[in-house]
Amino acid sequence: MKRDVRILLLGDAQVGKTSLIMALVGEEFPEEVPPRAEEITIPADVTPEKVPTHIVDYSESEQTEDELQEEISKANVVCVVYDVTKEATIEKIRTKWIPMVNGGAEKGARIPIILVGNKSDLQMGSSMDVILPIMNQFSEIETCVECSAKNLKNISELFYYAQKAVLHPTAPLYDPEEKQLKPACARALTRIFSLSDQDNNQILSDDELNYFQKSCFGNPLAPQALEDVKMVVWKNTTDGVQDNGLTLNGFLFLNTLFIQRGRHETTWTILRRFGYDDELELTDDYLHPQFRLAPGCSTELNHLGYQFLQHLFEKHDKDQDGALSPTELQNFFSVFPCMPWGPELYNTVCTTDKGLLSLHGFLCQWTLMAYLDVRHCLACLGYLGYPILSEQDSQTQALTVTREKRIDLEKGQTQRNVFLCKVLGARGAGKSAFLQAFLGRSLVAQRENRGEPSLYAINTVQVNGQEKYLILYEVGTDTTFLKPSDTACDVACFIYDLSEPRSFSYCASIYKQHYMDSQIPCVFVASKTDLPEASHQPGLSPTEFCYKHCLPPPFLFSCHGQGPPSTAVYTKLATAATFPHLNAVELGAVSFWLRVALGAAVTALVGFTLYRVLGKNK
Repeated sequence: MKRDVRILLLGDAQVGKTSLIMALVGEEFPEEVPPRAEEITIPADVTPEKVPTHIVDYSESEQTEDELQEEISKANVVCVVYDVTKEATIEKIRTKWIPMVNGGAEKGARIPIILVGNKSDLQMGSSMDVILPIMNQFSEIETCVECSAKNLKNISELFYYAQKAVLHPTAPLYDPEEKQLKPACARALTRIFSLSDQDNNQILSDDELNYFQKSCFGNPLAPQALEDVKMVVWKNTTDGVQDNGLTLNGFLFLNTLFIQRGRHETTWTILRRFGYDDELELTDDYLHPQFRLAPGCSTELNHLGYQFLQHLFEKHDKDQDGALSPTELQNFFSVFPCMPWGPELYNTVCTTDKGLLSLHGFLCQWTLMAYLDVRHCLACLGYLGYPILSEQDSQTQALTVTREKRIDLEKGQTQRNVFLCKVLGARGAGKSAFLQAFLGRSLVAQRENRGEPSLYAINTVQVNGQEKYLILYEVGTDTTFLKPSDTACDVACFIYDLSEPRSFSYCASIYKQHYMDSQIPCVFVASKTDLPEASHQPGLSPTEFCYKHCLPPPFLFSCHGQGPPSTAVYTKLATAATFPHLNAVELGAVSFWLRVALGAAVTALVGFTLYRVLGKNK
């Protein structure tokens, strides 16, 4: 909504433009009228809409044509004043003033016009019979007000209607020639209907109508008023009322009726409550409320966000099978300008046996979006009507900003529930299969249902009895690691092909160049353990390399079996991310290296004993 209103009064000389302004300000008819009134500003606190209003007079004798055109370009609304007793001033509305204001403007860009018939005290009848054909000819004319500066009749009403034409314009909402809502208005109201239809049965029940009424106007309708509304719709439409509730067609008809009866402000109040601006686009303030994210922090959905999303999932799960089919998912996103998720979704999260999006997978995808792109997540929650339906100030209430990772490391604990793991490895090491195995898919299952590839996979894992979200991101071999963000993550997973010696060399090189001196926990994973292990190149073996760099021993992994792959390695990654302040020994590697050391000691002792026994026998 505009923050101020600029009203310009035009018309022939002696029609009373200046008198109208002075009568409004002085609340009495002026005895002496100057050729032109100075621009006045009415403060916001004394206007009905609480918006500052500037009123500008025009005098043909005191202003040039260029000055007039400049004033027209600055005006939000033009009041064309005529003398109800002089037909010549009425005729000039059509021939001079409206062409001057909107002559070259396109239909949607025309300045709204209020026709003002002054000196009604000098005429017994009304000029409306002559004015109506002009109003029908020019769609930019909002209304006509007959008034009298001398008797102070309809003076405040005149400026109220002018202000209303700016703050609650008809043009974006309604096509008077077609006598129907404009497409953009119908789309916006359709979205509002869908959001308000909380049980998704295509009908607004009395409870849903009252919740909507209270959200927009502060108070519910009285029972009789509710019945009266439905009766009006029922009498004027064939399908506006169904099962004692309001259908979409009924809802659209009701708003059309408001506009036709001059109650534009009712429809505008609804639209603005749901985030729309004067062009019927969702405002940037609504979609992207102020949200501060400090360096080193991350964003997660909180319990309010998850509750809201779970409720919407259940609303759109029409067949109640615990999953959203492609049709149900499309219906879910019908309140969006476009589909925010692509076909790679089904290779990013877990799905049902039938390949449908489960509630778990649905919440995982939202968790991923909140973590990776909080601005996009806020917009998506806005499209879903989170502030209105959750009765919150904005969708930021659905999110939590975590503590800086630096502080987590200092305190040796974290409250985070979502962790990012970057999966690095040479081409052909099995990174993509590793991501899909995290979603419970064996290599056989992956080959049967390839789908659109995804660089991300997200699922939940248990860490010390607590559920954590783990995001796997496959890092391409062409990544240059030029920026800190290229390496940044909560845990790094280096995956190498056990049957290909050069595969480990790639991982070792990346580790030494970019991760060895960082505080990021690192885990090496030997993939394709179902294949014979190749003899490694000269130098340290993977086990020796990990020992030298105080890393856990390589974790053996394969997803070649028929059943779902083991989740142990993912638990290990999530645990390392949850406890980054612990080194490899504290995370349990000590037991491995202790067994190696004890084994070596026992071997040496047995060897020495045998040597002594053999020596004695000699």
